[in-house]
Amino acid sequence: ADRVWWSSRGRDCSNGGKRQERKSLPIERTKGSEILFGIAPCSLALSQSRRDPFRLFLKQSSGPRRLVVSEFVLQATARGVPVHHVKRRELDALCGGQVHQGVCLEATPLRFKSLEEAGKPDLGNEESLSRQEIWLVLEQIQDPMNLGALLRSAYFFGVDRVVTSQRNSCPLTPTVSKASSGAMEVFDVYSTDDLQSFLKAKTAEGWEIVGTVSSPEDVENVPVISCSEFRWNKPLILVIGSEGDGVSLETQLLCHRMLAIPPGRVLHPGIESLNVSVATGILLHSICSQKLRHSN
Repeated sequence: ADRVWWSSRGRDCSNGGKRQERKSLPIERTKGSEILFGIAPCSLALSQSRRDPFRLFLKQSSGPRRLVVSEFVLQATARGVPVHHVKRRELDALCGGQVHQGVCLEATPLRFKSLEEAGKPDLGNEESLSRQEIWLVLEQIQDPMNLGALLRSAYFFGVDRVVTSQRNSCPLTPTVSKASSGAMEVFDVYSTDDLQSFLKAKTAEGWEIVGTVSSPEDVENVPVISCSEFRWNKPLILVIGSEGDGVSLETQLLCHRMLAIPPGRVLHPGIESLNVSVATGILLHSICSQKLRHSN
């Protein structure tokens, strides 16, 4: 395999080159791999076998962290993954100074799945195919921290599938996996290059398309209701728009209804909306709690 090299640098040379940088460990990396960081992403990536892992890097440590290190060593050994105990500065260099919690994993990247790969939803053996479904559609979510938080909420609340628009959307990076607390490692994420055609097709299949909006005044020709008043009795797609512009006009016009979260006070200009991942968590709780009640 082609290899590339990393090294963790100390201080730059100074005084005309007389001062040498600190001694560091060069780390050889497989070309095309990426570095996962953090306990949850690395542990789940090892246990789920959705990636090909190359090497596990653990911070040299003793004391309370020894149990965590031992568990990682067992996981890696079970999959035949070499384990390297390195200093913190090597881990810092591997993940670009991110919060790695003493663990980095070199592995192949995860990609979005195409809708053609989807087939039937992953409902689990204990679930009926007739169960009420909810899909989360993300239109041009660009911030990896937001995307990770959205995936974490979708996984927690029981969303059946997440679909993103290909255009202007964040890829599935290690930062997304860390922000999702590893949910990205267990939850397939699909992508489409024609979001409007996808939504039209789901409408023809009998699904309800529901968009989201911060202010009812921002929407024309589509009914806007409070999320607390929303009731659903058919398969549902919840569309979340981009951080800056929200759901695009083209997509709004394909929605049957738009949902808004009522504020608890009169809001000052400039802070009239919630962070996209926070708003989505509130909406998913409101919607999915109905599904839980119906299933009992």
